[in-house]
Amino acid sequence: MYIRSTYGRWGRVPNGAGLSGGQVAAYLRDNAPFGNRSGRDAITAINVVPGALSDHFDPRDRSLSLSEQVAHQPSIASMAVAAHEVGHAQQLAEGSALMQIRSLLVPAVTFGPWLAYLLIGAGLALQLTGLFLLGILAFGVVVLFSLLTLPVEIQASQKALAMLQSTGIITSEEDRSGARSMLTAAALTYVAGAVVAILQLLYYLTLARRRS
Repeated sequence: MYIRSTYGRWGRVPNGAGLSGGQVAAYLRDNAPFGNRSGRDAITAINVVPGALSDHFDPRDRSLSLSEQVAHQPSIASMAVAAHEVGHAQQLAEGSALMQIRSLLVPAVTFGPWLAYLLIGAGLALQLTGLFLLGILAFGVVVLFSLLTLPVEIQASQKALAMLQSTGIITSEEDRSGARSMLTAAALTYVAGAVVAILQLLYYLTLARRRS
């Protein structure tokens, strides 16, 4: 709710450079540093995808996807969201260890929650403690992913703000304030996600202890 509220506010305010999110991503790709890689090697493609706030960077093929609103709107919110995703590309290009570990866990996390809920549900229904514990272990991978995501997302936001400033896209204090608000809201979303995952894991561990 917080990030949607913040996006709703800054999505109505044009950025000083007059650039859409897609143009911001392209400009940063061509002008920001990406370690030993060129920008076009660090970001192989900039795509437009359906959905609201469906923006993401895929480390597997180093492609960047922006939602239609972000890609086409020249707002402060679009500028910040696009820069945040470019921040992930910069992390990968610079060899961020946390980014690499998080990327390795992506396949496991894709199926991990469903497997965890299946094992936990079956363990409870069939009164099989071993199956229940396997489910908790699978869910632990999801929690680990959430915890690793936090510093990755916070660092991406920091890099985004630094890139926007160093390349001259930010042209006013309003740009800076709005971008910082958007990037902070995005980080807090991941904080909330991590807290929920930890509390859920603790709940399952409590159930396991009661059953032992």
